[in-house]
Amino acid sequence: MAPRQRIARGGPRAEYDGATFGRRAAGWRRTQRDANGELSPAVMAALRGIARDLVRNNPFAARGVATIANNMVGTGITFQVYRDGKIDNALNAKARAHFDTSSCDSGGRHDLYGLQLQAARTIVESGAVIMRRRWRRASDGLPLPMQLQVLEPDYIDPSKHGPLDTAPGSNGGFLVNGVQFNPIGAREGYWLYSGHPGSARPSSLGSTFVRATDVAHVFRADRPEMEHGATWLAPIVLRMKDFADFEDAQLTRQKLASAFVGVVTGEDDGAAIPGIASDEAIDDREPLDFVEPGTFQYLRPGEEVNFSSPPGVDGYADYTKVSLRAIAAGLGVPYEALTGDLSNVNFSSGRMGWLEYQRSLSAWQWTMFIPQFCGAVSAWMIDALEFVGEDVTGVTVRWTPPGREMINPSEEVKASRDAIRAGGKTISQWARERGEDPDTFLAEAISDFKKLDELGLIFDCDPRRVTAVGNPAEAANPATAGPAQGA
Repeated sequence: MAPRQRIARGGPRAEYDGATFGRRAAGWRRTQRDANGELSPAVMAALRGIARDLVRNNPFAARGVATIANNMVGTGITFQVYRDGKIDNALNAKARAHFDTSSCDSGGRHDLYGLQLQAARTIVESGAVIMRRRWRRASDGLPLPMQLQVLEPDYIDPSKHGPLDTAPGSNGGFLVNGVQFNPIGAREGYWLYSGHPGSARPSSLGSTFVRATDVAHVFRADRPEMEHGATWLAPIVLRMKDFADFEDAQLTRQKLASAFVGVVTGEDDGAAIPGIASDEAIDDREPLDFVEPGTFQYLRPGEEVNFSSPPGVDGYADYTKVSLRAIAAGLGVPYEALTGDLSNVNFSSGRMGWLEYQRSLSAWQWTMFIPQFCGAVSAWMIDALEFVGEDVTGVTVRWTPPGREMINPSEEVKASRDAIRAGGKTISQWARERGEDPDTFLAEAISDFKKLDELGLIFDCDPRRVTAVGNPAEAANPATAGPAQGA
């Protein structure tokens, strides 16, 4: 590591304030390590343990993880199988018979979309997720002879680290905390434990090499050459801990203040206080050791009760909002989505916050989850179809994320309609925005219009029969009518 540079007092000043070494910058940790050096196995383990504890016990951490996963995956990122740019209905049906049921899950519990949601939660909480392809025999009776196994990132053996072979003539491959690379830096495979390191089941914890073609390692790479992911809660763990401690302190303070009702004062005549300082029962008076609604207490001559004044909680609401806004910002979710507090939201502010959140969700979907998770499923799906004898020439798989609920449907539908009419948006684009596959949507539209024609029905939803203002189109014969004017 290069020696720390010191700038003499009164000497030349750094051009960037952040590069100075003064009292104000004394606490900065200026490390030159790469992403993998900073995210060492010990650091990863510590962060995962803290994040999981927060999700188990902190309602805001649990809510933050849930809202990201629910909005990034929701009910599922669906697929369509294409051949040469057109939907292949036969292959599509065979793939859906496998992935739309629990047949695709090695545990037999989830369909593909349930596994997606589980994977998304694990990525946010633990920083990454492992998905492994498991080939199955034909005798297992599955629609496709493979299954998916979703694992936590703890399964990667971090002790496998360093050069593969230092002897002369070696190929120059290397390992980075359980991930094996060839000499040019391409992933060759992973060293995976046979069981979870934290499992209660007996395990030798021996790791075996699994080829990269059978493993999907899904995580958000925040830095170049980053080979492992950090929990998304990392920037806010201390702030969440401090806020939880603050809430506990305030609650304890109020409990103590409420429990301490008052003090009895007066001259001590030497007599024991009935029921408190003496074990003898006194029938004609009750001990003054608690107060409940409707209580009348008779005091001895000279005694009086001074009631306590519980401390207030001034500033609690303001501090809570500031802390939760910082937590929401660090996690990348709107404050309202994290807390459910909609007290200060109007239509404009809510829409702006939701639109910004949608941009983040789209980035996570299209730059991380779909290429890494869904991309692996696509490749394995095609391999399995070929394995059972299907012709996969020109076959591709397209993925469609779930649609977003409209904030103001009455206005947004009109705006989309006008954009389509003006040529600024296509029907296919609008279908994708709603989470539907365009080809499936148009095929259903053709089928519906055909049924309407056969039954002789004309609805306002049929632009071939009804104009934009609701008047009948000029064409009178449904069998020969074309698109209505202005539709």
